[in-house]
Amino acid sequence: MRFKEAVEGWTRQRLTQEASASMLGVCARTFRRYVDRFDEAGMEGLRDQWLSQVSHRRAPVDEVMRLVDRYQRFHSGWNVRHVHAWCRRNGGLRSDTWVKKQLQTAEGGRPGPPTAAPTSGCRARCGT
Repeated sequence: MRFKEAVEGWTRQRLTQEASASMLGVCARTFRRYVDRFDEAGMEGLRDQWLSQVSHRRAPVDEVMRLVDRYQRFHSGWNVRHVHAWCRRNGGLRSDTWVKKQLQTAEGGRPGPPTAAPTSGCRARCGT
Protein backbone atom coordinates (compact mmCIF):
# COMPACT_ATOMS: atom_id res chain seq x y z
CA MET A 1 0.00 0.00 0.00
CA ARG A 2 2.89 2.36 0.63
CA PHE A 3 3.79 2.15 -3.04
CA LYS A 4 0.32 3.24 -4.12
CA GLU A 5 0.46 6.16 -1.71
CA ALA A 6 3.89 7.20 -3.01
CA VAL A 7 2.79 7.00 -6.66
CA GLU A 8 -0.43 8.83 -5.92
CA GLY A 9 1.46 11.62 -4.15
CA TRP A 10 3.86 11.87 -7.09
CA THR A 11 1.18 11.84 -9.80
CA ARG A 12 -0.85 14.53 -7.99
CA GLN A 13 2.37 16.54 -7.69
CA ARG A 14 2.26 16.65 -3.92
CA LEU A 15 5.57 14.78 -3.75
CA THR A 16 8.71 14.83 -5.86
CA GLN A 17 10.19 11.62 -7.22
CA GLU A 18 12.97 11.87 -4.65
CA ALA A 19 10.46 12.27 -1.79
CA SER A 20 8.38 9.33 -3.06
CA ALA A 21 11.51 7.24 -3.44
CA SER A 22 12.72 8.04 0.08
CA MET A 23 9.26 7.11 1.36
CA LEU A 24 9.87 3.64 -0.07
CA GLY A 25 13.53 3.52 0.96
CA VAL A 26 14.89 3.39 -2.61
CA CYS A 27 16.67 5.80 -4.94
CA ALA A 28 14.80 7.95 -7.49
CA ARG A 29 15.91 5.75 -10.41
CA THR A 30 14.55 2.62 -8.73
CA PHE A 31 11.29 4.45 -8.02
CA ARG A 32 10.98 5.28 -11.74
CA ARG A 33 11.58 1.62 -12.60
CA TYR A 34 8.87 0.59 -10.14
CA VAL A 35 6.47 3.09 -11.68
CA ASP A 36 7.19 1.74 -15.17
CA ARG A 37 6.60 -1.84 -14.03
CA PHE A 38 3.43 -0.77 -12.21
CA ASP A 39 2.12 0.96 -15.35
CA GLU A 40 2.81 -2.15 -17.46
CA ALA A 41 1.53 -4.91 -15.18
CA GLY A 42 -0.08 -3.38 -12.10
CA MET A 43 0.79 -4.65 -8.64
CA GLU A 44 1.78 -8.03 -10.11
CA GLY A 45 4.62 -6.29 -11.98
CA LEU A 46 6.17 -5.22 -8.68
CA ARG A 47 6.74 -8.76 -7.47
CA ASP A 48 10.40 -9.64 -7.18
CA GLN A 49 11.23 -11.46 -10.39
CA TRP A 50 14.52 -12.84 -9.07
CA LEU A 51 12.72 -15.08 -6.61
CA SER A 52 11.10 -17.09 -9.36
CA GLN A 53 14.25 -17.63 -11.40
CA VAL A 54 16.61 -20.52 -10.83
CA SER A 55 20.28 -19.60 -10.63
CA HIS A 56 22.37 -20.58 -13.63
CA ARG A 57 25.07 -21.63 -11.17
CA ARG A 58 22.84 -24.10 -9.34
CA ALA A 59 24.04 -27.69 -9.39
CA PRO A 60 22.06 -30.11 -11.54
CA VAL A 61 19.75 -32.39 -9.56
CA ASP A 62 21.45 -35.53 -10.88
CA GLU A 63 24.81 -34.35 -9.49
CA VAL A 64 23.29 -33.79 -6.05
CA MET A 65 21.49 -37.13 -6.13
CA ARG A 66 24.67 -38.93 -7.21
CA LEU A 67 26.63 -37.39 -4.31
CA VAL A 68 23.98 -38.19 -1.70
CA ASP A 69 23.42 -41.72 -3.00
CA ARG A 70 27.14 -42.48 -3.09
CA TYR A 71 27.57 -41.11 0.45
CA GLN A 72 24.65 -43.10 1.86
CA ARG A 73 25.69 -46.35 0.18
CA PHE A 74 29.47 -46.35 0.56
CA HIS A 75 30.73 -43.49 2.71
CA SER A 76 28.21 -43.17 5.52
CA GLY A 77 29.90 -41.86 8.63
CA TRP A 78 32.70 -40.07 6.79
CA ASN A 79 33.22 -36.46 7.72
CA VAL A 80 32.76 -33.69 5.15
CA ARG A 81 36.49 -33.23 4.70
CA HIS A 82 36.95 -36.83 3.57
CA VAL A 83 33.82 -36.83 1.38
CA HIS A 84 34.96 -33.60 -0.29
CA ALA A 85 38.44 -35.04 -0.90
CA TRP A 86 36.86 -38.13 -2.43
CA CYS A 87 34.67 -35.92 -4.66
CA ARG A 88 37.69 -33.91 -5.83
CA ARG A 89 39.63 -37.07 -6.70
CA ASN A 90 36.69 -38.25 -8.79
CA GLY A 91 36.34 -35.05 -10.81
CA GLY A 92 34.06 -33.01 -8.56
CA LEU A 93 34.37 -29.23 -8.75
CA ARG A 94 32.18 -28.17 -5.83
CA SER A 95 33.38 -26.68 -2.55
CA ASP A 96 33.46 -28.46 0.78
CA THR A 97 30.73 -26.11 2.02
CA TRP A 98 28.51 -27.14 -0.88
CA VAL A 99 29.12 -30.84 -0.14
CA LYS A 100 28.33 -30.27 3.54
CA LYS A 101 25.13 -28.39 2.74
CA GLN A 102 23.89 -31.08 0.35
CA LEU A 103 24.58 -33.89 2.81
CA GLN A 104 22.89 -32.01 5.66
CA THR A 105 19.87 -31.26 3.48
CA ALA A 106 19.60 -34.92 2.51
CA GLU A 107 19.74 -35.94 6.17
CA GLY A 108 16.82 -33.69 7.06
CA GLY A 109 18.84 -30.57 7.76
CA ARG A 110 20.55 -31.84 10.86
CA PRO A 111 24.26 -31.17 11.27
CA GLY A 112 26.71 -33.88 12.17
CA PRO A 113 27.61 -34.86 15.73
CA PRO A 114 28.97 -32.07 17.92
CA THR A 115 32.71 -31.81 18.30
CA ALA A 116 34.40 -31.79 21.69
CA ALA A 117 35.73 -28.55 23.07
CA PRO A 118 39.52 -28.19 23.00
CA THR A 119 41.11 -29.52 26.16
CA SER A 120 44.54 -28.06 25.72
CA GLY A 121 45.63 -24.75 24.32
CA CYS A 122 45.75 -21.55 26.29
CA ARG A 123 44.44 -23.11 29.50
CA ALA A 124 47.24 -25.65 29.51
CA ARG A 125 49.94 -23.10 28.63
CA CYS A 126 48.76 -20.11 30.66
CA GLY A 127 47.12 -21.85 33.55
CA THR A 128 43.84 -19.95 33.12
